[in-house]
Parts: sequence; C-alpha cells; structure tokens
Amino acid sequence: MTVQASDGAATEVENLVTLTIDDIEVSVPKGTLIIRAAELIGIQVPRFCDHPLLDPVGACRQCLVEITDAGNGRGMPKPQASCTIEVAPGMVVKTQLSSHVADKAQQGVMEFLLANHPLDCPVCDKGGECPLQNQAMSNGRPETRFHETKRLFEKPIPISSQVLLDRERCVLCARCTRFSNQVAGDPFIELLERGSLQQVGIYENEPFSSYFSGNTVQICPVGALTSAAYRFRSRPFDLVSSPGIAEHDACGAAIRVDHRRGKVMRRLAGDDPEVNEEWISDKDRFAFRYAQQPDRLEHPLVRDEDTGELRPASWSEAFRVAAEGLAKAKADGGVGVLPGGRVTVEDAYAYGKFARVALGTNDVDFRARSHSDEEIDFLASTVAGTGLGVTYRDLEHARTVLLVGLDPEEEAAIVFLRLRKAALKNTTKIWSVAPYTTRGLTKMRGTLLRAAPGTEAEYLEALNRGDEDSGLDEFGIAASEALRGGNAIVLVGGRMASVPGALSTAVKLAETTGARLAWVPKRAGERGAVDAGALPTLLPGGRQVEDAAARVDIGTAWGTGTLPTVRGRDTSGILAAAGSGRLGALVVGGVDPVDLPGPRVALEAFDKVPFLVSLELRPSQVTERADVVFPVAAMAEKAGTFFNWEGRVRPFDKAIPSVGTHSDLYILAGLADELGASLGFTTVAGAWRELTELGAWDGERAAAPSVAAAEPAQPGPGEAVLATWQQLLDNGRAQDGDANLAGTARAPKARLSAATAEEFGLVEGDRVSVTANGGEIVLPLEIADLPERVVWLPTNSPGSAVRRDIGAGAGTVVRVGKASAPAEEGGAA
Repeated sequence: MTVQASDGAATEVENLVTLTIDDIEVSVPKGTLIIRAAELIGIQVPRFCDHPLLDPVGACRQCLVEITDAGNGRGMPKPQASCTIEVAPGMVVKTQLSSHVADKAQQGVMEFLLANHPLDCPVCDKGGECPLQNQAMSNGRPETRFHETKRLFEKPIPISSQVLLDRERCVLCARCTRFSNQVAGDPFIELLERGSLQQVGIYENEPFSSYFSGNTVQICPVGALTSAAYRFRSRPFDLVSSPGIAEHDACGAAIRVDHRRGKVMRRLAGDDPEVNEEWISDKDRFAFRYAQQPDRLEHPLVRDEDTGELRPASWSEAFRVAAEGLAKAKADGGVGVLPGGRVTVEDAYAYGKFARVALGTNDVDFRARSHSDEEIDFLASTVAGTGLGVTYRDLEHARTVLLVGLDPEEEAAIVFLRLRKAALKNTTKIWSVAPYTTRGLTKMRGTLLRAAPGTEAEYLEALNRGDEDSGLDEFGIAASEALRGGNAIVLVGGRMASVPGALSTAVKLAETTGARLAWVPKRAGERGAVDAGALPTLLPGGRQVEDAAARVDIGTAWGTGTLPTVRGRDTSGILAAAGSGRLGALVVGGVDPVDLPGPRVALEAFDKVPFLVSLELRPSQVTERADVVFPVAAMAEKAGTFFNWEGRVRPFDKAIPSVGTHSDLYILAGLADELGASLGFTTVAGAWRELTELGAWDGERAAAPSVAAAEPAQPGPGEAVLATWQQLLDNGRAQDGDANLAGTARAPKARLSAATAEEFGLVEGDRVSVTANGGEIVLPLEIADLPERVVWLPTNSPGSAVRRDIGAGAGTVVRVGKASAPAEEGGAA
C-alpha cells in the first residue's frame, strides 16, 4: 500500500518505509509515527495526549503497542508509546487487536487513569462525547479494583473568564499546555507540581489571557477544561450540528454550529486542513450571542406619519412604503446604497444589482471604513475576479512574508496562527512595516520595520530601491534582500487604504521583487463584495463601470439593456451628498456608524436625508433614524457564501430557522419588485447561479493605481501623530451578549516611546489625555518601541472610540498630555 504525503503531493518511492502492523504490510512516508501508520490501515489505537497538530509527548501512555521487531531483527522488551516512535523499515508492530501484551498494557493504563477520576459523567459537559468514556468501554477493564476514596479538589477553578478547570478530571495529557505554547504562543497555562500532585495551573499574577483559549476546551479529551458560557447548558446528544463559516474576519475559518430547538448553543472549530486546520479564535467560537439578544428585530417597522415614531408593520406595508419613498427619491436626486462589509457574496451581489437595476445608480459602496479612490483602483486591478491567489499553504511554506499595515493576531487570527507555525516549523522570516513591535509579531518571531503612520508608502519605496542610499537601516536592507530571494509574499492590510501611495507602492514592490501580493481585509464580506460588484466603479467579476463593453455584457445578462454610466460616489461621497441634500434617500445594510471614517458626519447625513431605509439585525443608531426598517436574518439563520482573503469560496448552509426575518437579498428582491424592476432571483441559489454564470471579466483589466506618497504629518509641541487599529476583542456589536468573552479582551492602553513620554512628562502607568476636534480619550500609558512623536490608541475599545470620540484616524495629529486627576467620589465631575 502506497500513501501520499500529508500535503497531497506524490511521495517518491525511496522516501517510503515499509512495515507490518497486525500482519498487514503498509508503506508510509519516512518520519511517520506508528500511531499514524496504524490509522492509515483503519486501526484505531486509543490515545489521549496525541494530537496530529501538536508535537508528540508520550504523556498519557494509553497508546502502548508491542513491537516484536524494531527493524533490526530484535523486539523491544516492553510495550512502547506508538505516538512517539517513528516507523522503521522491516518493523513489526502488534496493537491491542493482535497482542495480549498490548491489550493488557492499555487496560492497566486505563485503570490507573480511572483510579482517581470522578464518576460524574451525568453532569460533566464532556459526557456523551468523551474519549475517556469511549476508551474506558473499549480498552479498559469491565470492573474497577480501586475502592479507596478518590482524590478531590476545589472545583471549578476559573483560569480565565471563559475557561473553567476541574482538576480532578484531568488525565495530565498536556494537550492544553502544548497548544498554548506551540500553537497560540500564549504560555499562560502549565503543568505544576510533580507525581500525584501534578495539575494544570496558571501563573499567579497573570490569567489565561489568550485569544485562542477556547481551543483547549475543545481538544481536552476529558471534562477538565470547560467553557464558562456553555457549562451545564446542554448535552451533546440533544444538539444538532451544522457546518458553518466564521463571520468575524476575512479568514474564512470552518466552524461547527451546535444548536437545539432553533437556538445556537455553542460553536466549535471545524476541521479544514487548507484553512484553519482545527483551530479558531475565541471571537469565532464565543461571539454568536449578538443574534440572541432580547432586542432582536423580528418584524418590519415603519415610521408613523402622525406620531413620528416607528411602529410594527406587515411585510407588504413595509415594502410599499419603502418603494414609494425610494421612487420619489430616485426622481429627486437619487439614492445611495451602503451594504456594509459583513454581507455574504450573494447579498452583496443583490445590493449591487438592486442599485443599478432598481435605482439606476452606481452609488453603492460596501466600505464602511476608511477608503480611497486609490483603493478602488487597487481592488479593480489586483483583487477583483482573480479567484484563488496566495493561500494559507503558501504562507506556511514561504521563505519571506512582509506584513504591510497588518497585525494578524488582532485583525486576521487564523493568518496569525499559520504565520506563527511557518516561523516555528519552517523558519519563515516575517517582517512587519508597522509603528511598533506588537505582541503578535513577537510571537511570530518577526522583525519590525518601524514606520510612523502615513509613512508606509515611503518605507515601501525604500524597500523597492533596497540600496544604501534608500535610507534603510540594517533590518530594512535585510528585508529588501529577502524579498528578492524568491518565494516571498507581501500581505497588505485593509487599513492601508487610508495611506496615500501605500497600495500603489505595494504593487510596485511586488512587481520589482517578484513577490506575490495578497490583500487581507478586516471583514468577512469584503473580498466577496469586490467580486460581486458592490463598489461605485466595479460591476461583477471585476468589470469596470466606465467600460462600455462591460456594461453591455452585464446589461445583456441582466436583461436590462442599459446600465448607469456615471462613476458612482464612494461611501464618504454618498454620506456627504446625503447630508447636503443632494441625495433623496439612503439604503443602509448593517452599517455601524462608529466604523465609518466620520461617525459624526454619518449621523448628520442619516438625520438630514429625506428618506432612510435600514436592513438591520438589532436596533442601532441607523434604525432609530430610519423611515422603514427591515429585520434581517443572522448568519446561522441563512445560507450563503463568503470569499475569504485567499479568494477561496466558503459556502455555508442555514443552521436554524429564522423567525420573522429574511436575508438581505430576499428583501432587496421584494423592494425591486415593488419598484417595477426585478432582480431575477429571490434565493441564495439563484443569486449564486447568476453570479457564477457571469464569471470573471476577460476583457481589459483596470490599470494598477499610481498614487504618490503624501508628506508625513509634522506634529508641533505637545502633539503626536495617531496610530490606531482595532483589537480582536473590542466594543464591536457582534460581541454583545458574552460577558465571559469580554473578560479576556486586552485592556485598552495608550502607547508612546520612552523618549516621547519623557518629553511630555509622562511615565508608564500615568493617565494619558489624547485630544482632537473637541473630544478627549484618557487611557493608562504603556511604553513601547514606537517612533518619536507617535501615540497608539485602540480604535474601538472601551474608553477609546477614536473616530467617534476625537474624530480622528491613523495619521491624524493629536494633542497628548497628562490627564487631570479624576474627581473624588461624590465630588464635582
């Protein structure tokens, strides 16, 4: 029997090792563990500590087998752990199926494990899906010989706000500690003491603060680690499981949605070797209760003409009122459409088609964030219609990876895990153009290429030149040489859209060095929205609005004949036009104003626009200003597709029924019918079929952007340049409803260099005041390796919503100083 390597590539014959397991001859790649070789011929050896994505440790000893010939003509004197020994030519192995010695050894290990293990299966969360239960029945003794008092511990111990430890259940397999050290890079959890006193513990002064701690709960082979949010809520046999895709970032992680009676009870990591392997972030795992909040919208709302208040309405009335308002607005100045970046591909396609077919406008833009014309040109030339590009596997095997304006641990968690694996296993060299060395960069063993906010384009240009006159330090010169060394990848973060010249220079750098380029946006729906044509200058498949042939191609497919020819407004332009009375209406889908570049401008636009239609999950600052509100289905309540940052198609099915809600595309199809136009579909399958039939544009592609770098900001006395990006766990509304998850968010801090802090008369721990545009943010100070006169703040964390509070973004000049002392309790504020 010949077996392929794990990456699917053909294995050369000389790299195969032939051995015999239970009288079956098998050939496997050199370096394969005995336990894996047995699995390939259908023999399941019991185990607890073994995990295919963790280094072997041989801790539990449950996988003992008899080796009668080690490949040298001699056997081993006692049973061996099959999870730690590699195969050898001519080896003869007998498992519990053919060896009384192996079977007896496994029964003995199981007896020791059960000696002190509590028999609390009826209340244990692992009951019903527990490897210990299963293997005690299949590979253990039928009766116990242990009749003494079992060991007891205080229970449970909260090792973090969302992970609880029952020490008496632990079998010391070290899966949790190995995952935390080897995969996540968060060594907050360790095995303490020795012998019979050994137990899992955490550092005395530091909780298990990890973005990936939930994975330890899932891979625990017993019920020692449990989720505080899920504990005692359900039994595995009461749950129905449905595959899904995580919706919180552009990684496209596979998940398993477990639900009961129409309610999601928990989410687990799915097994997808090409994307997230078997890991997900805690945000993907626990942040799903936003859709279960009591304020969920379950029926349409229409603003009453007499009272001015929103009131419940039927779907037919809501469609009629919305269509009447949009028809009037279409004639009185037009309508702008803002889908947001969290929609599925099918919904994004519906928004784009609805704007052009029903409203006759190209004023549609999914980018509810900082954006620019340069970014549109970049997306049109480099992203739209390109299909699967750089992949996770490419990252894992790359020689060099350059991160440009991207903090993967905070903005793309699965990308972070794969890059960390690449750095540790394959010695991939990681470089980051960023203001300071983040925690994630340290865990990836990366090197900082320090660039102040707004100077990234200038730094990339220097990397492009790569000579002694470029002004680079030794690290920059080394990075420039590494990019030219072959098998290099440049990952550009979505926040580079707000830095003039950054995207243009990144494209040039990739062309010059031969590196491959990929765009990693923040939100799950952004890559798909580009291909779906939810942009003011792009039609589906990367076709240009201003390209007559492209318009004919789409118009013919849609049966409309003609399409609007005028280049549409972007998000900022749409909001500005609405606020100044140049637009008659807005259609807004799932946009939180705090995410927009100017939340105050956005709210003013929503206040002033004559007619506002909102498609939303829960009440928001948009719905309270809307004239018609349509309730939309949550991710678990509908089917759809995401394109992840790779361009990989990530479909998912409906898991639970929706109550009183519909998908965005169904609502838009109903609105289009009321307006006398037809989208041509009302289902996800219909939208997907139409979009795939259109395919990618094979005509002339858009030219790559060419924008010069802007002059860097020059802060004056008492001023600094703002650096900012979002934390993985912050004040986002998608995290509402899970206090346990919020407990592991990183405390918001202001960061300054030591020299800048000294200049401003500050020391670490001081309360720092950052002010701009009449607003103020006050946070404790942390000293970091930032450039001088640069201050870093989290974008949307407790006490630090930079766009809302100080109307600022990355590159803005702000004032920095020591905050005044807080008022005494009971005193004046």
